[in-house]
Amino acid sequence: MGLMEKLRELLHQHDDKVDQGLDKAGEMAKTKVQGHDEQIDQAVDKLQQMTGDGDTTEPKPPGESPPGSPPQGAAPPDATPGSQEPPPPR
Repeated sequence: MGLMEKLRELLHQHDDKVDQGLDKAGEMAKTKVQGHDEQIDQAVDKLQQMTGDGDTTEPKPPGESPPGSPPQGAAPPDATPGSQEPPPPR
């Protein structure tokens, strides 16, 4: 498993912590760069959706997937058909 795959796996496993860190970074950026709050919020939201299952700091309605997530049971977008690896041992 390459470095990028390991990082991607860690991001997905700890999505809640990553989202909290992105929130804190966004708040710090707002104090340093005045007048760009909306752009900073948009960037933080986009990053939170790119890591794991979306923004875990906001409650999700029951039964709904975050925007941009694949349907349940679908292969990840970076996977090629027939090349799925077995899950890592726990």
